[in-house]
Amino acid sequence: MRASFKTVALATLLLAGSPALAACLQQETENNNTEAKANAGLCSGQVLNGTIGSSSDVDWYSFDTAGTGDISVNLNHGTSADFDFYLYRSSGSYILSGQSSSRPETGTYRAASAGKHFIKVARYSGTGSYGLTVTFNGSASGGGGTTPPASCSYGARPAKPSNQTSYLVGGSADVCPVLTAGQGALLLMGGGTDVDAAFSNRVGPQIKGGNIVVLRATGTDAYNTYLQGLTSAASVETLLVDTVAKANSAYVEWAIKSAEAVFIAGGDQSAYLNAWQGTLVQSAIKHVYDKGGVVGGTSAGDHVLSQHVYDPDGVSGAVSSEVVTDYCHNTINISSNFLSFPQLANTLNDTHFRQRDRMGRSAVFQAKLGSTGRVIAVSEATSLFVTADGQGIVDGTNEVYVLRADAQTQYTQTTCGKPVVIKDLLRFKLLPGESYNLLSNSTTVTPIRISIDGRNTAFYTPVSPY
Repeated sequence: MRASFKTVALATLLLAGSPALAACLQQETENNNTEAKANAGLCSGQVLNGTIGSSSDVDWYSFDTAGTGDISVNLNHGTSADFDFYLYRSSGSYILSGQSSSRPETGTYRAASAGKHFIKVARYSGTGSYGLTVTFNGSASGGGGTTPPASCSYGARPAKPSNQTSYLVGGSADVCPVLTAGQGALLLMGGGTDVDAAFSNRVGPQIKGGNIVVLRATGTDAYNTYLQGLTSAASVETLLVDTVAKANSAYVEWAIKSAEAVFIAGGDQSAYLNAWQGTLVQSAIKHVYDKGGVVGGTSAGDHVLSQHVYDPDGVSGAVSSEVVTDYCHNTINISSNFLSFPQLANTLNDTHFRQRDRMGRSAVFQAKLGSTGRVIAVSEATSLFVTADGQGIVDGTNEVYVLRADAQTQYTQTTCGKPVVIKDLLRFKLLPGESYNLLSNSTTVTPIRISIDGRNTAFYTPVSPY
């Protein structure tokens, strides 16, 4: 299906004491098949909609730069075509081109000289509509004016596919707060009631009024106004991404990469892995973290943040009293290699922890990971905010648990078809305000030791391991 492109509504701009300025070019006009017939009036940062209608069709556009500076080009089009762009000065061969199979085609020419420039859009294969955005040191209107604000180098928002559901509150433009690359943070939330303080006191200061994207496979826009109110975000956009095709769309990738925070809602972690693993969504989420943003999730959204993910994928959920009776119980399935954050290496996240008595199953998960593996389990209405140095701080009303082994821990019986027997597993219980460093495994909280014996109906030692 051909991608549809939004028509950009452009108002005539006025300067005090000056006549009205010419409008920005927003729609291609034929015949513009040669440089001499190029459509003029291309504006910096504005989407221009055009069409390649036949195998011989090419489209030319011109614009004037007001001073030396970068020129960035973003050419987006439907999946059934492959279009290329070429950037020219007023004379000579092209100085920049996009001739790959990428969608969108993008590129930046560094420090172009002031003067007239031309863009040619041509087909490699297919026909159809496209959206062209050029950002340069020049007019944000068709007849002169001031230089627009610098972009964050993501180009213009691509056209939204007709089958993509999204909900946006706030402005549609990308804002550009200065983040510190390499200083990303993680938010692990245990499900149930969300933790207001985690968003207002942790996420808000980290993203500095930037944009937030909420990812889910099904659901509503319930997070939009809630998160914007707590974080003062410039915008919050909820995207329903339930297929691999949607997860690989230019629109979804742009929305995530240009955001300062990504929050993955509750739902079904298996649905998330099936639709997102190995796609542009996966790499875009990591991009947000790497540039210094926040990546978080609640319930299923928390599960998929760790290196190892409890992934039921169509079978019943793992229940402690059942999985301790068989080390290879059919409800246990662990996947890996979706997201990779240093703080969550060799870790599996669990949620709704104390409320649903998940200590037994998490102990089995830990045994599956081995003696160096770890489970971070968050109870409902509780969160763990983890900074780049590994320091995690608990917010909310309940507790966070860390399960790991040491030299004293014994995996006495971990054999398929037999009850699980584990002795002296370390259990740390972190209350609100307490912290645990996930990189160094250090904390001021004193652990206790718990044991699991699936041969018994009362399989916990101590009887209450929480």
